[in-house]
Amino acid sequence: MKMARGVVKNRIIILIVAVALMIPAVLGMVFTRINYDMLNYLPADMDTTKGQQILMDDFGKGAFSFIIVEDMEAGDVANLKSEIEKVDHVDSVIWYSSLADVSVPMEILPDNIYNEFNTDDATLMAVFFNTATSDEETMEAIRDIRSVCNEQCFVSGMSALVTDLKDLCEQEEPVYVGLAVLFACIAMIALLDGWLVPFVFLVSIGMMIVLNLGTNFFLGEISYITKALSAVLQLAVTMDYSIFLWHSYNEQRELNPDRNEAMAIAIKKTFASVLGSSITTIAGFIALCFMSFTLGADLGIVMAKGVLLGVVGCVTVLPALILIFDKPLQKTKHRSIIPNMTKLSRGITKIFPVFAIAFVALLAPALYGYSSTNNEVYYDMGGCLPEDMKYVIANEKLSDEFDIASTHMVLVSTDTPEENVRNMIDEMEDVDGVKYVLGLESVVGSRIPKQFIPDSLLSKVESDNWELLLINSEYKVASDEVNAQIDSLNRIVKSYDSKGMLIGEAPCMKDMIETTNHDFQVVNIVSIAAIFIIIALVQKSVSLPVILIAVIEFAIFINLGLPHFLGQSLPFIAPICISTIQLGATVDYAILMTTRYKEETRLGATKRDAVMTALTTSIPSILVSGAGLFAATFGVAVYSDMDIISSMCMLMARGAVVSVICVIFLLPALFMIFHKVIVHTTVGMKIETEDDKKHRHGKFNDTSMA
Repeated sequence: MKMARGVVKNRIIILIVAVALMIPAVLGMVFTRINYDMLNYLPADMDTTKGQQILMDDFGKGAFSFIIVEDMEAGDVANLKSEIEKVDHVDSVIWYSSLADVSVPMEILPDNIYNEFNTDDATLMAVFFNTATSDEETMEAIRDIRSVCNEQCFVSGMSALVTDLKDLCEQEEPVYVGLAVLFACIAMIALLDGWLVPFVFLVSIGMMIVLNLGTNFFLGEISYITKALSAVLQLAVTMDYSIFLWHSYNEQRELNPDRNEAMAIAIKKTFASVLGSSITTIAGFIALCFMSFTLGADLGIVMAKGVLLGVVGCVTVLPALILIFDKPLQKTKHRSIIPNMTKLSRGITKIFPVFAIAFVALLAPALYGYSSTNNEVYYDMGGCLPEDMKYVIANEKLSDEFDIASTHMVLVSTDTPEENVRNMIDEMEDVDGVKYVLGLESVVGSRIPKQFIPDSLLSKVESDNWELLLINSEYKVASDEVNAQIDSLNRIVKSYDSKGMLIGEAPCMKDMIETTNHDFQVVNIVSIAAIFIIIALVQKSVSLPVILIAVIEFAIFINLGLPHFLGQSLPFIAPICISTIQLGATVDYAILMTTRYKEETRLGATKRDAVMTALTTSIPSILVSGAGLFAATFGVAVYSDMDIISSMCMLMARGAVVSVICVIFLLPALFMIFHKVIVHTTVGMKIETEDDKKHRHGKFNDTSMA
């Protein structure tokens, strides 16, 4: 209570400090690096990750792209190649002229090598950069190359994907926040009891969002997914805390004529309630940190921090704002459109077996859809971009005109005999889907000793420790076919060189698939276990955590099962994150109803009356909370052209609705069915006898008299 009164007393100082903190927070937000390359989040001990570092350290090569040039004379292509080589951070450009060095007679170049770089109306260049795939310098180089090229040129590769992704994100992100604020505002104006209240909420929550984004500077960098979703998620998840404080303050104002004292009591009550609620949400986000694919930790840390700051803002900044604007807030109050829920609650408790039967009937199809959706996710990040993006067009050109859907690189140690390397290349070219393997041995064959090859050519494909081979494949990244091909190629490489490594986008994606499949199971177990323990400790019950988690998990099964029945494929990260976010963010709805149900039972209400009262009093809060989460995410889902953002926001919006429905209709049915079990497995839920009531009232009277 001392802390609460301190907040009320020092409200002006609190607001001044909060506003002052916005300056470094905005600077931190601006200077926080954003990572657009999902492959950077793979564990560092994988061959693909180590190989990428070797490529940079030994060859000075990081990113790689193909450039398709259509309808251009050979002389013009040669000039274009020279212009591209002048672009900052371009390490080398390989075209067929690069292989036909003056000291290597053109006649000895294999025809198939020349033909692989040319069709009737197009030619192909390979470009290496001396910076990593998602470095700012690489993205700037991609833009420079596109400006040097004309409409006849198309740039493919991961760096082109990252560049287009960044440009699209920067274009869309301000709109995300605007839509989330607009729809959340509309929902709150409609469902709350004041016209001005939502705007005060948004100021308070907005300051905490800026503070959260600003403190990300200390993390070094965050992913573009985290940046795009964190503001929207923080707004949606922490809005409940503001609503609770507002309702508590208005209740206390009716009981206490001193508004400062009313606010102090409201802060105390809100902090106690919100702390318990926020812990489950934070636990859900922290569970993401257990992913070995570290994008989970990136999102989990930022969102857990955001929820914590939301709690702090709710009991400091928001009370200060409410007290300052108390008069206009009170004058602009209106009746909420949510009607009295007594009739609905009576009806739900009356026909509760219907909802229990519906649960049993829907469980099997929901589980089937849920497991099917998890098996139908896609990993190709190009699939999340609109079809008219430059990267997508370039990839289609590469596939249609050159039958190249992915490119791998092989690092072979230089102490591997040349003859073994040639045999290895021959074996790799026999693997299904491999178009050709490009390396010194495949280009010059055995007729020219390596010492006679010019350094200008040799340095591009060989260092002191490693030789670089390029493999073009007909199979698409992240497909079953390319993953089987990678297994075959890896076996061949290791049979000739135990230190050899297969790297590139497709091998990295294969590692990502295997990593995230494992992560999905880990995150689910950790989040369920953590929230189970929290609920068990808070509710002092063994049975209630099982019932509450079962209800929300059922809602998750329905939410993540629907994409299968709707014929939709989700980006791989969506099911992992959504299952945890939905559990952490919406289990509060069930906890709210459970707390009231326990209290009514303890005070001697019958089973039906306890459930009905809990339902009647909880529905308005659950509807407002669910509507807030839905409103903040639905507009973004409809607007975004990035499928990964659109899918995750749609799942969150739909998850809020499904969780609300399950808590309102299914949870009361489970209370009715398992009432005796709950009473006997929950501490302090013993039903009061008449003697208990007399004793409690007697103590109250004695205390009053005293």
